Amino acid sequence: MTELTQQSKIITWVDPRPQAAQALTMSGMDYLQAIIDGEIPGAPIASHINMEFVGIEPGIAIMAATPDESHYNPIGSVHGGFFATLLDSVCGCAVQTTLPAGTAYTSLDLNVSFLRGITTDTGRVVATGRVTKPGSRAAFVEADIKDAGGRLLATATSTCLVFVP
Repeated sequence: MTELTQQSKIITWVDPRPQAAQALTMSGMDYLQAIIDGEIPGAPIASHINMEFVGIEPGIAIMAATPDESHYNPIGSVHGGFFATLLDSVCGCAVQTTLPAGTAYTSLDLNVSFLRGITTDTGRVVATGRVTKPGSRAAFVEADIKDAGGRLLATATSTCLVFVP
């Protein structure tokens, strides 16, 4: 039997509740830009999958993540939850870029198609979310994940509920 090597990973984050309240006082674009600029801490989930913003535009969010062995499933590749978390994040943030102050969103659904596997050899992957139809009650989004060579790894569609808390 192969000798097993125990590994560990330290994950740190900031309680997101104060920032969530602050988000309601800003447009979605301003809030996300403040995260990118380091003025507001990012979402705690980002530290779990090594996720970071690459950029935002109205209706578009781009994020990158780098898989490590802690993201593997029992069959030796990156777990589908890594894909889904990254895709859900860019879909939601793309919607957030369209929202005025005082408005929030939440995911209603996420449909993911896994096209290629990801391993640590894949390296950094980039996900792009694009709002296909904004709305005052629901927004529709599509997203994809690509590797450094531009190969398509996964796609997703999502519907987000838009509401005033």
